[in-house]
Amino acid sequence: MNRAPVIAGLGITELGKVYGRSAPEFAAEAVRLAAADAGLDLAEVDGLLTNTGLSRDVGLGLQRDLGLRDLRLLSEVQAYGSSAGAMVQYASMAVSCGMADAVACVFADAPLKERSPGGSAYASAGRAPKGWQGLAAASGISSATTMYALAARRHMTTYGTTSEQFGAIAVAQRAWAARNPLAQLREPITLADHQASRWITEPFHLLDCCLVSNGGVAVIVTSADRAVHLRQPPVHVLGWGQAHPGHVMGRGSEFGLVSGAAISGPAALKMAGVTLSDVGVAELYDCYTYTVLVSLEDYGFCAKGEGGDFVTSGVLGPEGSLAVNTGGGQLSSYYMWGMTPLSEAVVQARGQGGDRQAARNDVVLVSGNGGVLDHHSTLVLSPHAR
Repeated sequence: MNRAPVIAGLGITELGKVYGRSAPEFAAEAVRLAAADAGLDLAEVDGLLTNTGLSRDVGLGLQRDLGLRDLRLLSEVQAYGSSAGAMVQYASMAVSCGMADAVACVFADAPLKERSPGGSAYASAGRAPKGWQGLAAASGISSATTMYALAARRHMTTYGTTSEQFGAIAVAQRAWAARNPLAQLREPITLADHQASRWITEPFHLLDCCLVSNGGVAVIVTSADRAVHLRQPPVHVLGWGQAHPGHVMGRGSEFGLVSGAAISGPAALKMAGVTLSDVGVAELYDCYTYTVLVSLEDYGFCAKGEGGDFVTSGVLGPEGSLAVNTGGGQLSSYYMWGMTPLSEAVVQARGQGGDRQAARNDVVLVSGNGGVLDHHSTLVLSPHAR
């Protein structure tokens, strides 16, 4: 039997400012939608991997919520924004070795509340810092945004990267989002709009930062043989890799200069038997514009320190030569952690992007980034078998 792993189902709930529903409810709906998309009965799902955001209440109990019986694989996966890629990797290994036949991988969250700004959900998520973290918090470094701001500032100081170069990423991704009916923000923006948007934490303007969304996304991983008889064209999982750098915030650290993409990217491409020049679509984790820039460098699309010039060359937008974050990404489309780039990658690999479909989709690179550059996952997907 050909047990090579493929993604055969994609389920996306309503996303954005959707109130009155819990994260487990979103998760259950996403799995049901993914199974239906694949043409599977829900009872045929024999593996379930879950990941949750701020709510942290999507876990093993989802099996009970879905009424699934006799699962052969069940686990919670947590590497933050890199979890979606990791779940697909674990599901692929389980399918390949015969441990399971159809594995659902799901992320869901519901941090947004009515009459409350999106940023407040993350501002109140953490516990009171202790130890060395308490010292950092006392100096104003108290959130993921301030930590990423430090990383971005170090890149700017070291390589001369500018705010305007970050802005070019935001503008390009909004141009893609304008073609995506699922995107929360579809109104085109200019570089002047980016520069005029309010400061969040310097050097980040509002338009450098991702959205906050409620909703859920799931995919179904199964074998190539089984996918032949299912509803959707299979998306082959050709390669994968992970990296967990363990940055030390001290002298000599590469924090802010190098991400885990530098390790997980080459590993995934080697496993897939392709090179970077084969990649036509790159769906990159974009919690901030800076994250896209440093990932492009670390994957090797441009040399280290040249990311600023690369993104301002016109290569990224719908008219560019490299299709990057074709749905608008987390900056403009929706924020479902690593499921944002993964879901759009599946759409592109299937050739179902409509007005935003990339011309060259034979090889799709997908990145996930977790923590503050602490974790990284890479997938190489294709509409073609190896």
